[in-house]
Amino acid sequence: MATRRIAVLPGDGIGPEVTGEAVKVLKTVARQAGVALEFEDALVGGCAVDATGEPLPAKSLDLCRKADAIMFGSVGGPKWDGLPQEQKPERGLLALRKELDLYANLRPAKTFPMLIDSSPLKRSVVEGTDLMVIRELTGGLYFGEPRGIEKFADGGARAINTMAYTSREIERIARVGFDVARKRKKKLASVDKANVLIVSQLWRDVVNRVAQDYPDVTLEHILVDNCSMELVARPTRFDTIVAENTFGDILSDEAAILVGSLGMLPSASLGGAVALYEPVHGTAPDIAGKGIANPIAAILSAGMLLKYSLDLGTHADRVDAAVLRVLEQGYRTRDIGASGAKVVGTGEMGDLVVKELEASA
Repeated sequence: MATRRIAVLPGDGIGPEVTGEAVKVLKTVARQAGVALEFEDALVGGCAVDATGEPLPAKSLDLCRKADAIMFGSVGGPKWDGLPQEQKPERGLLALRKELDLYANLRPAKTFPMLIDSSPLKRSVVEGTDLMVIRELTGGLYFGEPRGIEKFADGGARAINTMAYTSREIERIARVGFDVARKRKKKLASVDKANVLIVSQLWRDVVNRVAQDYPDVTLEHILVDNCSMELVARPTRFDTIVAENTFGDILSDEAAILVGSLGMLPSASLGGAVALYEPVHGTAPDIAGKGIANPIAAILSAGMLLKYSLDLGTHADRVDAAVLRVLEQGYRTRDIGASGAKVVGTGEMGDLVVKELEASA
């Protein structure tokens, strides 16, 4: 069997810590599945700016293009806040998405029964939540032109960002939404702001047209402000949600409230020949280097890599099951810890998941 290449871009802050645990899990599964994996690290984000002056060096992009999948950590932090916009660490991730045409971001949010009390919301609200947010990744405000800051002679300024979408961009993300919904509960909520934004009017028109090819999927249009309210008031009403870039970014982060911590949310960015997998959380510079970060989101992202890039769906399920068994035994990292919990560090949590994988082999 040919060796599969995994590009590892740990990034900044807690990125290297949690990514290391995800790689540990991938190596364990690869050995059990008889799959040869080769891992190669590369710079991205703030550490890349420090070393090369660029958030995404050409060498890193080239490695990603040649890989079978990308395991990504997180980028950014206060250290680089003062840099020009094009040099900010986050531009490295945005550039990767654009260069690799990673236009579809899948972000599942499912409550773990033993973590329901970690959510600040009532048990009766979040219990049973199991939804998928599909976020368009390469259009909208984050990439639209023109953008920039215009300086005035009187010392003032005007900042511009452009929300722009073509019908092609909307159609392809809508089809991902319908395809995913078809494999779940056949319910799709399309998020927009069609009562105000012209872009959203086109979004709704295109989604309605695509819906004709999916008569078995129930389509609902919902305004983004209403969706954000319903997501914390009645999350179980949703199954699959599709949204443009900015709306999807905000809503998927809001979904962290449902599962108790951003440290529990994985994601997969699909579309091009190479997919990228990353935890939803940020770099958490306040706890970086302390060995207390929650690696579960990164480990679950590794599970998505096994499913979508390596076609090892059964082993992806084993990773999910291993995480569940560790949590059932009462082990927690600090962010999801509760009274009576066995609080462990980043490496210990990774070791526990590996132990469960080995026990189930």
